[in-house]
Amino acid sequence: MTERFEFKLLATDGKARRGEVTMPRGTIRTPAFMPVGTVGTVKAMYLDQVRELGADIILGNTYHLMLRPGAERVARLGGLHNLIRWPWPILTDSGGFQVMSLSGLRKLDEKGVTFKSHVDGSLHHMSPERSIEIQGLLDSDIQMQLDECVRLPAEPKEIERAMEMSYRWAERCKVAFGDQPGKAMFGIVQGGDIPELRVRSAQALAALDLKGYAIGGLAVGEPQAVMLDMIDTTCPHLPTDKPRYLMGVGTPDDILKSVAHGIDMFDCVMPTRSGRHGLAFTRNGRINIRNARHAEDLRPLDEQSNCPASRDYSRAYLHHLVRANESLGGMLLTWNNLAYYQDLMAGIRAAIEEGRYADFMAETQEAWARGEAEAKSGA
Repeated sequence: MTERFEFKLLATDGKARRGEVTMPRGTIRTPAFMPVGTVGTVKAMYLDQVRELGADIILGNTYHLMLRPGAERVARLGGLHNLIRWPWPILTDSGGFQVMSLSGLRKLDEKGVTFKSHVDGSLHHMSPERSIEIQGLLDSDIQMQLDECVRLPAEPKEIERAMEMSYRWAERCKVAFGDQPGKAMFGIVQGGDIPELRVRSAQALAALDLKGYAIGGLAVGEPQAVMLDMIDTTCPHLPTDKPRYLMGVGTPDDILKSVAHGIDMFDCVMPTRSGRHGLAFTRNGRINIRNARHAEDLRPLDEQSNCPASRDYSRAYLHHLVRANESLGGMLLTWNNLAYYQDLMAGIRAAIEEGRYADFMAETQEAWARGEAEAKSGA
């Protein structure tokens, strides 16, 4: 295992890229989906299960972890990996998005952002330097710059102001990060839905020669076509030999199409949050297990899956658990969903290696559209 952070492309198929990130704590096969472990836990899952499903890396959240249990406390306890029993890579986001979306009181200026905790109302200040310091205390392997994420739609002047501020913060984050062997800091391209701003942001960040680049400020309410257009606008201005991370995305269809447009890394709460609310993702599309038609359906969610939650439990039982608000229902559906996401990523990687990604996309989308036959009563 390398002692440095390295990324190499192993295969391409059109714009789709198959690669590997290697670092001291492990290898990340790309395209990769990172399960979200917001406060040091992937909700409703044991991390041993998350690893067994094929996850090479998980995501932690700087904002939430700085509030509970606190970055300094995590450091005293030996770092986040040690605390949560996950010895493989962890990416931490900068906390910027949560400050914007969760804080009821915030003041933003060149120095950073002052905000009120959603937990107890206490006031905190997050500067670019403090964000990197917190991520260092957590012992994160991939650290994200502090940025300002603007919700769309927004006025062009507001999008431009936030993009320029985010770039200046990226410069400060790079200085604060310094030289950390085996670790990486990623910059975040902003610019909303304005192509010229996306290009300016990407070019400026590329000139900083960071170890990786994220595309932020998407999947915030804009149509999928706009998201894909912004990816196409941005990627040509990012280095081809650095990983590209689309933040907060997304649905299986978003991932499938974004890979085709050149993205390497993804994270999203969708598989875990959906599982806790009774929605299952499968090869044959989405299944709302709350629906009455599942009450006497003895079929599993997917008899071909290697995941016990997908293969061994009947829909009737899952329906009962969810309708009865039993914790086990959300646990099993989350397990199923993360298994499906990781199976999808494995299929994506194999298809790129075989030079048949367009066919794989078509076959996968066709299966979702076709769905599955209705079960016979009691079957």
